[in-house]
Amino acid sequence: MAFSVQEINKRLQMWLDAEEAIANGQSYSIDNRRLERANLAQVREQIKFWKKELIQAEEKSSGRSKRRVMRVVPRDL
Repeated sequence: MAFSVQEINKRLQMWLDAEEAIANGQSYSIDNRRLERANLAQVREQIKFWKKELIQAEEKSSGRSKRRVMRVVPRDL
């Protein structure tokens, strides 16, 4: 699923806000769902996921990529 950098930033910010609310001992809401005493580990996993997505989207939009193509020609010496 391909998201734009703006969409990813929005979703990442939602999860960062959720983490802050949990750290303060409060409940939080995302979209239409209201969650109380949420699983902090699950929220942190989502933050990691969206950070990785953000890096990939920024690389794609700037034309850079981690993927490198190499050609190997086997030779019988």
